[in-house]
Amino acid sequence: MNRTSDFVSQRGAVSPSRINRLRSLSDIIAPSERLAFVKDGDRWTRARLAREVDRLAAGLKSMGVGAGDRVALHLRNGPEIAIAYFACFRIGAIATPLNLRFKTAELEDMLRRILPSIYIGHAELYRLVAPIETRVLGAASRYVVGEPEDGMAQSWTRLHRDPAETVFEEPDPDALALLLSTSGTTGKPKLVAHSHATLTCKTPMFVNGEIQEGDVNAFFLPMVHGSGIAFLLSDLLAGASLVMLDANDPYGILDAIETHRCTHVISTPTGFAHLMECQRRRPRNVSSLRICLAGGDVCPPRLQEVFPYHFGLPLRTFWASTEGGSSFTYGLQPGPVSRPLLGVEIRLLDAEDRAVPQGEPGEMMLRGPHVALGYWTGPGKLERFPDGWYRTGDLMREDEEGNFWFVARAKDLIVRAGSNISPIEVEQVLAEHPDVRDAGVVGVPDPVLGQRVLGFVQLAEGVGADRLEDVSRRASARLADYKMPERLIAVAAIPRNGLGKIDRARLARMA
Repeated sequence: MNRTSDFVSQRGAVSPSRINRLRSLSDIIAPSERLAFVKDGDRWTRARLAREVDRLAAGLKSMGVGAGDRVALHLRNGPEIAIAYFACFRIGAIATPLNLRFKTAELEDMLRRILPSIYIGHAELYRLVAPIETRVLGAASRYVVGEPEDGMAQSWTRLHRDPAETVFEEPDPDALALLLSTSGTTGKPKLVAHSHATLTCKTPMFVNGEIQEGDVNAFFLPMVHGSGIAFLLSDLLAGASLVMLDANDPYGILDAIETHRCTHVISTPTGFAHLMECQRRRPRNVSSLRICLAGGDVCPPRLQEVFPYHFGLPLRTFWASTEGGSSFTYGLQPGPVSRPLLGVEIRLLDAEDRAVPQGEPGEMMLRGPHVALGYWTGPGKLERFPDGWYRTGDLMREDEEGNFWFVARAKDLIVRAGSNISPIEVEQVLAEHPDVRDAGVVGVPDPVLGQRVLGFVQLAEGVGADRLEDVSRRASARLADYKMPERLIAVAAIPRNGLGKIDRARLARMA
């Protein structure tokens, strides 16, 4: 095998522990008295969850919802969205979660695109949907969790039926099961299409031997996003349970870790920074934690350095995406490093789509049974990944041990006088200064050099802009001259999107 051309994860790879044991998504919630999740003190066994799933599935089927129909889910974390996902999987409908940050115009555009048969939303979120015309979302298609207020929407309990006389057929493994929207930072969000088959491969791969039977997840990832639904499915498959928590209440999360003896937490670097600050101010007993994983963005080195002093274990990072999220597990070193899972095909290519030598950065392409089919563009229309290869848009390099290091988004790479500069590398160096809390770097157009490097820093509370000179001086000792920002600007906060990633488009506009 020519390792400069293709990499099939074998040497040093992590083998998923249950990859061959999942026949269908329904297997994940086989009825038992084992705990599935806890929400606001309410304990849900798998048997209770399975009963409610069958009741909703029977109701949806009685309404004429079937294979290939879209069900729009506008729901916060809780039993309702878990029930709705599995009910859709049960009858072959396509679960289509809606971004909770969208406003009315964005929701209307999404609903026009997916043409759902049924909408299910929390009452407080439905208020944003209520003004949308009935020709976009029919009056009889609107169901809410809570009290309907507009005279059209009905309580979602009207969808529940006795499943005793309902016959459920196993969905086609190759049929679509889930449409997930991307973050949409450069235009309209794409709709990533996963089939029953890709999800039944993706879910065991997420388990990857680390989540164990009896584990407890302090869970606050939004389940309308790929990471949230992936860890819900993988935790339940592994025999673990979840404590569903409010992402905006870090003290409450720490209380739950102590009370429920949680074993793992998955969040963004920003989320972990908030947790660490709260733990520093008011420590809890978090000795039950075994795994803390940061994803969604590059983790600041200082956060990884200080984290063990407050939590007693390292903060690991891993690469993930909506399209091919279970290709890697966490790296064992500090920095943006991940280990490939067994059987994942990986290519690293240059700008001319030629394979790069080992150690050199290249755009990563992925293929495997867990990778999404492509992008949904309308009923019966799918823009498939060519020959199954998903072009990630991320620059990675492979080291001698088979680890993969994130370099930058290909579109974010700064090219100054012909030299490539990773904004991630510069940001990490800037963030190592004790007076810097966060940093962002972008390239700005230059008629001579092509691009120049501009840096933004969020200084610690009480630190004045006069410290920028020292920040620059220390960075210059670590970075080659061509990588150095030609100017540093102090800002109140580095703009980030709802997933915690640096919003480089906003930084560029600020520049």
